[in-house]
Amino acid sequence: MAGYTPMIQQYLSIKADYPDAFLFFRLGDFYEMFFEDARKAAEELEITLTSRDGGKERIPMCGVPHHSADMYIGRLIEKGYKVAICEQVEDPASAKGVVKREVVRVVTPGTVMEERMLADKENNFLAALTRRQGRFALAASDLSTGEFYVTEMAGDTETAVDELAAYQPKEVLLTPNLGEDSSFRDELRLRVGALITVPRKEAFPPAEERERDLADHFPGYRETLTTPLLEEVASLLLTYMKQTQKRALSHMNRIERYDSRRFMVLDTSARQTLELTRSLREGKKTGSLLWLLDRTATAMGSRLLKKWLDKPLLDLRKIEQRQEAVQSLVDDLILLEEIRDRLKEVYDLERLSARIAYGSANGRDLLSLRRSLETVPDLKGLLSRSGCGALEAIGEEMDPLDDVVELIKSSIAEDAPVTVREGNLIKAGYDEELDRLLGVQRDGKQWIMNLEQREREETGIKSLKVGFNKVFGYYIEVTKANLRHLPEGRYQRKQTLANAERFVTPELKERERMILEAEEKSVELEYRLFTRVREKIAAEIPRIQLLADQVARLDALHSLATVSGKHRYVRPRVVEHPGIRIEQGRHPVVEAAMKEGEFVANNTDLDGRENRILLITGPNMAGKSTYMRQVALITLMAQIGCFVPALRAEIGIVDRIFTRIGAADDLVGGRSTFMVEMEETRLALSQATSRSLILLDEVGRGTSTYDGMALAQAIVEHIHHHVGAKTLFSTHYHELTRLEDELDGVVNIHARCVERDGEVVFLHRMEPGGADKSYGIHVAQLAGMPRAVIQRARGLLEVLEGRMQTAGSRQLELFALERPSETSSVTAAEEEVLTAIREWDLLNQSPLETVQFLFEQQRKLKEKNRSGGSSNG
Repeated sequence: MAGYTPMIQQYLSIKADYPDAFLFFRLGDFYEMFFEDARKAAEELEITLTSRDGGKERIPMCGVPHHSADMYIGRLIEKGYKVAICEQVEDPASAKGVVKREVVRVVTPGTVMEERMLADKENNFLAALTRRQGRFALAASDLSTGEFYVTEMAGDTETAVDELAAYQPKEVLLTPNLGEDSSFRDELRLRVGALITVPRKEAFPPAEERERDLADHFPGYRETLTTPLLEEVASLLLTYMKQTQKRALSHMNRIERYDSRRFMVLDTSARQTLELTRSLREGKKTGSLLWLLDRTATAMGSRLLKKWLDKPLLDLRKIEQRQEAVQSLVDDLILLEEIRDRLKEVYDLERLSARIAYGSANGRDLLSLRRSLETVPDLKGLLSRSGCGALEAIGEEMDPLDDVVELIKSSIAEDAPVTVREGNLIKAGYDEELDRLLGVQRDGKQWIMNLEQREREETGIKSLKVGFNKVFGYYIEVTKANLRHLPEGRYQRKQTLANAERFVTPELKERERMILEAEEKSVELEYRLFTRVREKIAAEIPRIQLLADQVARLDALHSLATVSGKHRYVRPRVVEHPGIRIEQGRHPVVEAAMKEGEFVANNTDLDGRENRILLITGPNMAGKSTYMRQVALITLMAQIGCFVPALRAEIGIVDRIFTRIGAADDLVGGRSTFMVEMEETRLALSQATSRSLILLDEVGRGTSTYDGMALAQAIVEHIHHHVGAKTLFSTHYHELTRLEDELDGVVNIHARCVERDGEVVFLHRMEPGGADKSYGIHVAQLAGMPRAVIQRARGLLEVLEGRMQTAGSRQLELFALERPSETSSVTAAEEEVLTAIREWDLLNQSPLETVQFLFEQQRKLKEKNRSGGSSNG
């Protein structure tokens, strides 16, 4: 650093501690960036790159105004970067040499607190992962709400990544042993899509310090963190948050351990395929199951509902408790509406708590908190009269926090501004000294008004006015046309303008001193009083958070009831024994997008024994994929406690849903569509249990016909013999329908369609039995394929079907030929053909290749027969 100016040396010294972050270096009214930070920031933020003298050379520089820095920081965070905010921590006027500066906070994708950078109805999770001796531990926290979860699990990498993906974290911390595994990091980026951070080893506290930090932050943590691995991952997450935020995180006061085995497992593929929270087409909430079910009135309720979708229950008792609450609300529409009206008045208590603890809450935030708390007594009353045990229990746990309401009501002004350092925050009567100072200001301003009136009357100048500006303070202004009316020596000249003169008097200056002094003192006193009020409320954050839990829970249940009632869903019977029986089931999202009565309902009978595999055939566009998805969604909805789109339903608890639906490749990972298909199918076969639900759509289509058919049959047989999971298996291989006769648990159903005047009509109805053909050319015609192509395809189909029939007959004849015996007279040419046929790899060749091969063998035999016949003749 030798040769650089002292300020640049200071910059480089601080930057060395934050090599992976943009350093926003405060210089006056700007945050400046230098060197490589400046080049990259100018490119990412599309701002001007300049330079300045750094001592031994000119160095690149760019900057953003401090008052609009949040906007630029937000843009960098969205792109996956980190920002270290470096402030001046001493008064430049009293500084000797370079002003002292320190990083006061590091903003990362997982530690965002700014309201404008957060989605109201989504969590912003930061997660941490560690591994030791084949076991993983996971911690996840949302700094903006105070949530902190931990879990430990056995299993392979896929198990850990699936659990991590449920949180959809914005940033993932890895311990060094995991961070050094490049293939693991790549897998995380592909399947989770979060920023990967591997803290430096020196950032990890020693064991004694780690235990002390956990004990200080989470008293009684040992009851929750029962293993060294859980302690390690919780400490990793907590330490990182403290190091980046550089302040006490008092709202982060609860840590919750859960057992992932108590919830249905949904891997990344299942979440995407079933469109639980994002649509496949646009990747947005609209068109997803969450979009349909989310009729919450609060942001807290919306976030909790998403958690319920991410982790459906396996506990029958908890499912029934939710169902009981939903049933009560569906049956009492007046109660449902009254609850909704009260919930609309509740602000985001979780994030309000976080801002209060963080010291960033303003007067309006406290007013929002008060208004929210004032609705709690009404909610408690409604729930106590509901006649539903589950709802009454929620009401009983609601704390109205009357003391906090009274504190805010007595202290915070009703029209409190957004800022907290400009006064007008505190109510009159709350503090005697503040009332006195405000009285001085009022009396002084009234004196100013009286002065103006008196001077007008005594001078006779009607346009005379008393004004104020921040440079000169109070003044008396007289237009130049009226100067001749002023008695000589009445005022002291202060400022000359183009059309007026400004004056002061000793009396006015003294009154100005009193007013400004009182104003300055009152603003400072109001800020101190406000921070004391905020700190008192901060001490009650655990109570506010418990209330937020109950409000969010009530809101999520209210949302499920609203949707269930609106769409006439029914309460499913959820049972422990395996099986899925659905009468007149419907796809909830597709139905919602159609006109009433248009959706064709279908039955499903998977009893887990005789009918545990449904083999589904039928043409494309006939509704097979929709049918498969609706069975999974109805099952999932039942296990979050929601009612379902059906006439009747009995759902045996499902521990995991596997999906292989739709064509998808992984170009970045170098995997073809078929490879992705095989990997996802392999995952289902290796991890499914008899309590799982598997959806497999057109498995094997990515290779040759016989390859695909052989794979498809082998997969069905493996599920039938070894896995025992409830399975919906859709296929175009009509030959597989014979498995119904060969395997006890396989049942054929097909998507019904009919031909009318040469065109296919899809009935979207599932019926017993297998389909007779695929109608592929009909679907191409519906897609608008050129007429010439359709006609040519039909002609080719007739030719190929004729050839296949001929080839099949001839093939049987050839296979029926016996080996040469002592009495037979098989020629060498015939023996050659028989050998070729025996060695032909039927399952790894396409039908067309097989036909061509048989034609070639037939041609050889005919040529030999002709040549042999003429010589014998």
